Amino acid sequence: MKLLTCRWLLIMIAGLWLGCNRTERLASAPLAASPGEPTQAQGTLPTLKLWLGAEEITAEQALSSIQIQTGLMFRKEMPENHGMLFVFDHPHRASFWMRNTVLPLTCAYIDPDGVILEIRDMKPLDEAAIQAASDRVQFVLEMNQGWFSRHKVSAGMVVRTERGSLQETYFGGK
Repeated sequence: MKLLTCRWLLIMIAGLWLGCNRTERLASAPLAASPGEPTQAQGTLPTLKLWLGAEEITAEQALSSIQIQTGLMFRKEMPENHGMLFVFDHPHRASFWMRNTVLPLTCAYIDPDGVILEIRDMKPLDEAAIQAASDRVQFVLEMNQGWFSRHKVSAGMVVRTERGSLQETYFGGK
């Protein structure tokens, strides 16, 4: 009887210890991604040459909703004159964040005519939305942080592609 009581007491102590320790383990575990949320870098997307004034860059093209949602998440490096161009069907007030993005980036919000409206720096892993001032954003170009200032590219400049204007390239217009 005494042996049974000791075993029962040991089982209860072990259960309490495991139960208390379980909460600590759960609190330190990384949160699982929501269904449909990217969990790794997407492969290199098709590229296109862009010109911003005299500056030539190679831009990956994010065209589908999953490509746009994933963007440069989980990427660890990007060459100096490379970036990612996000293409939207209609002008809107774009808002970007840096969830799961470790590269420091600068984004240019661009109107349907390819005119850079504004340029904004973004901090790695910052989930605060960086909203455009204009509701006429149809394209967003992300580059390594500081690229625009290093290359003297500023608001008001026009982005062109190897096929013509952004509208001609993506929508067959102008």
